Order: sequence, then C-alpha cells, then structure tokens
Amino acid sequence: MMGAGKSTVGVRLARRLDCAFVDVDRELEARLGVDIPTVFDLEGEEGFRRRESQLIEELTRRSELVLATGGGAVLLEANRDALSRRGLVVYLRASPADLWHRLRRDKHRPLLKADNPRQRVCDLVDQRDPLYLAIADRVVPTGRQPVDSAVDSIIDWLSLPECAASAVRKIRCSS
Repeated sequence: MMGAGKSTVGVRLARRLDCAFVDVDRELEARLGVDIPTVFDLEGEEGFRRRESQLIEELTRRSELVLATGGGAVLLEANRDALSRRGLVVYLRASPADLWHRLRRDKHRPLLKADNPRQRVCDLVDQRDPLYLAIADRVVPTGRQPVDSAVDSIIDWLSLPECAASAVRKIRCSS
C-alpha cells in the first residue's frame, strides 16, 4: 500500500544487499518526463496501470534488484504473476490507521483525491490486502516500528535455507 514504507525500506534493503533499487513510480516518471498525477490526469488510472505493467514486466526480468512497486500494481493479474514468478515478494503491511497517519498531509496521491480520503485508504486496504497476501512470500509489519527493524527482518528471512531454496526455484522458473 502507499505509505507502507516501500521506498524507504527498499533503499535500505538494497544498500544492505549491495544491489540496485528501483521504485517503479519514480522510474516511470523519469522515463515519461512527468509526475504520476499528470499521467493520471492525461490517461486516467487505466493508462497509468498499462504503463506500470509494461515497466514491471521489464524490471522483473532483471536480477540483483530490489523493486518497489506502486500500491496498485497487484490489481493486474499479469503484474502479480510476473512478481511472484520472477522474485521473492515481501508485503510491507501497515494498518489503515498507520497508513492514514503517514499519508494525511500528502496532496500528490491521485487515489486520495476523494471526498473522504481516510475512508479511501480503508477501502484500498480492503480491496488490495487479499491480493498482496496471495503473492507474498513474506509479510513484514511496518506499523510504528523502526525502518531498520523491517530491513533486519527481511535480511534474516533471506538468510534462511528455505528462502534460498525458493529463490533458486524462482530463478530457474523465470529463465
């Protein structure tokens, strides 16, 4: 979900793993030369999702990469499939209350331009949580804990033998 800490945790995780970090939204903005709200204004959510999906298809083919997707990337089956087949998926899970606390002053989120943005956050969590859970290899809470706790949890999990075996299977399947 937006506000769960994907970019913050992702940057620190990539640094600890000594690999690249890509935020799909920022990469899309760089390639298009406009911000996400402008894409929504010009092409609507459907146009944005199409572009996002094309980029996810490309980026999930790369190795040694920590990838932060936009919160709505899971809405398309093709994205869920690419993410789950080609990598290990970590769902950074926060409660609607924690998400609202982080997002309440953010004026640049197109999906929060609603009559009741707090309720919109709750609705998005209700809609997306089952999709995140369906593809997640690991769920890491990102409520009010320090960012480094989430990163440490992921690093510890990645070092487990069963995680390494899963990674090898996914790499073989995506070749």
